[in-house]
Amino acid sequence: MKIPNRLLNDGHLIPKIGLGTYQIRGGQGIDQILSAIQDGYRLLDTSTNYDSEGIVGEAIRRSGIPRADFFVTSKLPGKYHHYEDALMMIQESLCRMGLDYFDLYLIHWPLPKRDLYTEAWRALVMAKKLGFCHSIGVSNFEPEHLDKIIAATGVTPAVNQIEIHPYWVQERMLAENTKRKIITEAWSPLGRGNSTLQENVIKDLAEKYQKNAGQIILRWHVQRGIIPIPKSSNLLHQRENADIFDFELSSKEITTINNLSRSDGRIDNQDPNEYEEFE
Repeated sequence: MKIPNRLLNDGHLIPKIGLGTYQIRGGQGIDQILSAIQDGYRLLDTSTNYDSEGIVGEAIRRSGIPRADFFVTSKLPGKYHHYEDALMMIQESLCRMGLDYFDLYLIHWPLPKRDLYTEAWRALVMAKKLGFCHSIGVSNFEPEHLDKIIAATGVTPAVNQIEIHPYWVQERMLAENTKRKIITEAWSPLGRGNSTLQENVIKDLAEKYQKNAGQIILRWHVQRGIIPIPKSSNLLHQRENADIFDFELSSKEITTINNLSRSDGRIDNQDPNEYEEFE
């Protein structure tokens, strides 16, 4: 199936849904990614911390599809926030993947207690100038983090990838990103576990539109202007997750799903102002 694109603030196009590769590894992982590629996925999201960069690159090579048709994203680990370390790590990741460039490269977490994210952002700006990345962005950044790096460099991230799902709706952050012309991506867009899929409002909408619960949630993201990055190693789920562009929820239905949001809805309480990234 053909997944539509949208325009980033730097003029590049990005698919409206991507494949997350967290915990997808090894030879089996290559086959799972290849299956997603065959079903139309072109946005492939990985990270040094996911230990999946190599298999994503291998799947791209085995697919027989031109590199230019893909939109490959990876992310900078916190231990490489120093300027020179960041530039070296980007090059190392490209070598691991067997690629000449990233379509999008993100700072994985701001880690404000270490206060090196501005230095890391300067490195990404240089990496873009050097051709290592076509677009650059951030992940899990709050408004104050965004404003600090923009003020320091004059360069606005193309993307901010943050936690969003029906229990953590993030209307404030979505508005803050939009105000700065930053596209919002959602990690864990279905939440963790199956609890969001069991919500009656979701199941009722699935029955109404003859879709499954996951498709309803992913459509909810897309209509809010968000690019969801669902992770699935299940071949059927991969195909179903991408099949969300032939129906439309009403604004009232979107609001009803928004109302599932909880004050304690964040996964593992990963507050970007406090969270210390795993090494």
